[in-house]
Amino acid sequence: MRTRIQTVAVPSEIGDFADEVRRVFLELGRVFGAESLTGECAPAIDVYETDDAIEVVVDLPGVDVKAVRLLTKGDSVLVAGEKAPRRVRGESSFHLVERGYGRFARVVRLGRACDTSKARARYKAGELQITFPKIADRRGHTIPIVMDNAHS
Repeated sequence: MRTRIQTVAVPSEIGDFADEVRRVFLELGRVFGAESLTGECAPAIDVYETDDAIEVVVDLPGVDVKAVRLLTKGDSVLVAGEKAPRRVRGESSFHLVERGYGRFARVVRLGRACDTSKARARYKAGELQITFPKIADRRGHTIPIVMDNAHS
């Protein structure tokens, strides 16, 4: 059985990416103020492990792929961007709003040795899938050490 990947995004983890989050929000045209770095909405994230990779799937329906940025640092990945609010037509107004919109910043700790330089991302039908190839675990493997025949 595989170990469960911890995916909780807490403010201290966002803090590891504070400069990057500010840059992304500014790049997307939003003025950064004193509000939280985590953003205004929190898209749902699933993380699972296959034999060869760690997969991170983020629900981003209605988000323009150009408004999403992905960054890695150490064993963490930052998914940041902005979902534009839905515009009302003419004089109409909303009676109920449950779908989140606005800026978002989520951090996922991969919890396993992955080659983040070979990560691949794909955005299709409102779902962002990021694949991180695992690095083979070398612990527990016997590695012979050759000794020199030098005499003292």
